Amino acid sequence: KHGELGLFIIDYRLRMKAPFRSVRRDLEIAEISRALKALAKELNIPVIALSQLNRMLEQRADKRPMMSDLRESGALEQDADIIAFIYRDEVYNKEPDNPKKGTAEIIVAKNRNGATGVAMMHFHGQFTRFEELAPDSYQEFE
Repeated sequence: KHGELGLFIIDYRLRMKAPFRSVRRDLEIAEISRALKALAKELNIPVIALSQLNRMLEQRADKRPMMSDLRESGALEQDADIIAFIYRDEVYNKEPDNPKKGTAEIIVAKNRNGATGVAMMHFHGQFTRFEELAPDSYQEFE
């Protein structure tokens, strides 16, 4: 009726409920993670599941997110083909002369079939839009 499904996005996967009730939320999250992986394989489409981070990164000097910062992350780390984060230094370092203001790091922390690393982007806050930076324009940030 509406054509083929080409992409499935879940905004905030922790709000999802598993088909069974468990006293351990991590077991429910593991079941949801496996179900999303099975859905991707069955429909042969990418499934993007957005997730919140736990508060551990707020206690570190370096606020860049890591896979262990994913809330109830064990199953997600295992099942995901790609895990990526967005880090904007200006969120944590609010100095007016912050040289990283207006930039974002796209951190590919896991990539089962490819490279991992960081891509620097320009962040247009008024449009919530990211734009590629020229590679030679961010050497000072590495």
